Amino acid sequence: MTTAITQQRLEQIREIVAEHLELDVDELTDNSHFIDAHGADSLALMDVLAALEKEFSIEIDQAQFARMIDVRSVCDVVAESAGW
Repeated sequence: MTTAITQQRLEQIREIVAEHLELDVDELTDNSHFIDAHGADSLALMDVLAALEKEFSIEIDQAQFARMIDVRSVCDVVAESAGW
């Protein structure tokens, strides 16, 4: 996977997360914690998971949900689920 593709996917994931957490994309850094830094709740995070599954036509194991705490970790989980 090239850096450009990786960056493109990271930005796409960031946009999905921001939309479902009702944040501006600029508010999300790669490592800003969804709950601690942005006050996200589990329902909003489940919406993020569902949107990612739909967008990338993947299925994310519910056991991975606990790992999805920031944009970088979400990108890692999506990449593993998609086989990137």
